[in-house]
Amino acid sequence: MERKRVGILVFDDVEVLDFCGPFEVFSVTRLDEEKRREEKSPFDVSLVAENEGSITTTGSMKVVPDFTLEDHPPLDILVVPGGWGTRRESGNRNILDWIATRSGEVETLASVCTGSMLLGEAGLLEGRRATTHWQSLDRMRDAFPNVEVIYNEHVVEDGDVMTSAGISAGIDLALWLVAKHHGENARNTARYMEYPYPEDNDRRV
Repeated sequence: MERKRVGILVFDDVEVLDFCGPFEVFSVTRLDEEKRREEKSPFDVSLVAENEGSITTTGSMKVVPDFTLEDHPPLDILVVPGGWGTRRESGNRNILDWIATRSGEVETLASVCTGSMLLGEAGLLEGRRATTHWQSLDRMRDAFPNVEVIYNEHVVEDGDVMTSAGISAGIDLALWLVAKHHGENARNTARYMEYPYPEDNDRRV
């Protein structure tokens, strides 16, 4: 089985469910539910941070990433989560340039919640449709006038870039990606997680 490499960026004050939700989806996906304990997920998921050592999330959870921006393996999918820390990282040229470079290499660049603001600051949303946490929709519209901000969709896909609404919407975004690569296994993943499979793409707030 050829596994897709998924990298999830983490940083101080990242929203916990923004990255843990997609991590859970990708890590528990199986192609044969009856061999759940014997077989691996078709996604090889890891956490990537700017530097070595732990980061501290919103809520003060300490997390030790697997790789840094300098030593991670090649990625097929990059997920950029949100949280209060995006306000600081929006001025971090090192991270923004790294995201921009990876965008030309990965199959899919995805963001959860206000992670989309980092994509915008990196110049990756120009001329695209995109969304973010409901409290930041107007902020996105004002900050990036060349982006078509979508107010009524939970997950927005525009070419090889995907953005989602806030926090728990990262689970739906990841299930969308599982469905894209492995069809009905996305439903099996949601069922295993005891999470309602998204039957439509309407924003929930």
